[in-house]
Amino acid sequence: MNICLIGAGRIGIVHAIAISSEKNTILHSVVDVNQPAAEDLAKKYSAQVPFVRPVELSNDHVGTIPVIKHAIEWIENEKNSIDNVCCLYATAPFLRSQIISKAFHQLNDSKSDYCFSVTSFPFPIQRAIRVNQDNKVDMFYPENRNTRSQDLEEAYHDAGQFYWGKAQAFKDELPFFSKAAIPYILQRYLVQDIDTLEDWKRAELMYQIINMEK
Repeated sequence: MNICLIGAGRIGIVHAIAISSEKNTILHSVVDVNQPAAEDLAKKYSAQVPFVRPVELSNDHVGTIPVIKHAIEWIENEKNSIDNVCCLYATAPFLRSQIISKAFHQLNDSKSDYCFSVTSFPFPIQRAIRVNQDNKVDMFYPENRNTRSQDLEEAYHDAGQFYWGKAQAFKDELPFFSKAAIPYILQRYLVQDIDTLEDWKRAELMYQIINMEK
């Protein structure tokens, strides 16, 4: 069985539930909640909420993998067999069910332990700068001061949309950022994590532009 584990954040949880329930997905959806408001919202939209996450896994410093591991073990204790898990973040407004399915096939074809979404940085990280305590500018990598942007290696970051993985990999707590994983590369205009009001505004503008092109 393949399950979809949806994060408990209230922002975007309805969208994540809808995406995981579309016909072209290959998932049984489960919402992992740690607060009554999120549980009520998930149930309102007919999502399964079979358990409440324990307190020790509900603070802001707990990583994704321990939370997924707990969910897998809870479900397996109920006599269910799990092959693969897809964790969806409720703060990713541009999730697409077709992409989730393609990433699953990429995971299987590669025989890797994980496949998760990444996107490229819009500017070379090798020429990144910091603003120091004196409000002056320093380069992180001053050796690249005179290197042309187009001559530097392209860099990617976690897009924070989904994490496909073998159930055993999550139980073994293998790290995402390792040789155990392969990337599913997304175009930048399909990526916007929402943590701040500025993120929300940017997502609204991106959504308007994407829908104008349809």
